[in-house]
Amino acid sequence: MERLFQLNFPRYVFRLRVDAAPPQIWDGVRKRWLVLTPEEWVRQHLIRFLVEEKGAFAACVSQERPVELAGTRQRADVTVTGRDGRICLVAECKAPHVPLDERVLAQAERYNSVLEAPFILVTNGLRHVCCRRDAESGRYCPTAEFPDLSPFFRV
Repeated sequence: MERLFQLNFPRYVFRLRVDAAPPQIWDGVRKRWLVLTPEEWVRQHLIRFLVEEKGAFAACVSQERPVELAGTRQRADVTVTGRDGRICLVAECKAPHVPLDERVLAQAERYNSVLEAPFILVTNGLRHVCCRRDAESGRYCPTAEFPDLSPFFRV
């Protein structure tokens, strides 16, 4: 990887194998080395942020969750499941050079049409768009910031 982007997240220390071919990053959730792509760099930052800053339990974070849409198997990049077993957040991660446009948001909305989380999030690491789903209308309303996920983990 030519260089690692400084993203719009707090600075985190990651275990990296930069002299490996291809370079790798340690995924603390899945407990394995992954190829360090720009999208994976964003995903690992998002997961750390959700756990360390927004109250998610690391054990409740899933990556590449299968989603069946119109007979095709797709995967949601990151999902967070609350204590009650329901998914509370669906996130789609893109590489920093990928603009967050309506297609990216629509992708997260399609996944959430099956997963039914109250929050969806799209990020390219530089820009983040988070929306809350209105349970009655099914419409998505942008939120000013990332949701506090800690209420989903209270007893």
